[in-house]
Amino acid sequence: MFRRKTTSQAEQENNEAALREAKIKELKTLIGELSGRSLLYCSDPCLKRYLEARNWNVGKAKKMLEETLKWRSTFKPEEIRWDEVSGEGETGKVYKAGFHDRSGRTVLILRPGLQNTKSLENQMKHLVYLIENAIMNLPEDQEQMSWLIDFTDWSLSTSVPIKSARETINILQNHYPERLAVAFLYNPPRLFEAFWKIVKYFIDAKTFIK
Repeated sequence: MFRRKTTSQAEQENNEAALREAKIKELKTLIGELSGRSLLYCSDPCLKRYLEARNWNVGKAKKMLEETLKWRSTFKPEEIRWDEVSGEGETGKVYKAGFHDRSGRTVLILRPGLQNTKSLENQMKHLVYLIENAIMNLPEDQEQMSWLIDFTDWSLSTSVPIKSARETINILQNHYPERLAVAFLYNPPRLFEAFWKIVKYFIDAKTFIK
């Protein structure tokens, strides 16, 4: 009986794997011919992440991926250089940790209490630069990273504006789907509760759980 159950489970897993592989191929066909950076970006693991983000609905994943390709063509994350965003990084408000978490994932540390600028465009360029760098440094067997958000010294005077928080969430969940494994909020003050009540409405269900 135990062997029959195990065999049945294995068959189900094989069927699910075959179905997912078929959906990856379907999405690749729907996207059509690509070239340059878009071709390099749309690898099979990338397509899988977009499908997972949209619960394996090919149509929704296609729309999401097309919006990302359009965003990347204008934002040009591959072309951002450190000297363009170094001013944003002077206080160490966002940086890639020199260690991995227990699962071997890259860790990105955010310290909103060290906010030092007001330019939303430069803040987002700095964040995207670091996300891209973190992805490049992921171990071969890892697709996701961890975020540690340290609220030490955070206050209303240093808090990230709602607009900035909303754009950060938009970039992460819509253009880097399934890249976040888990986010840890360290030492959030009581004041953060009011901020969180507003921000959480911008977060999709899957990201909210993380």
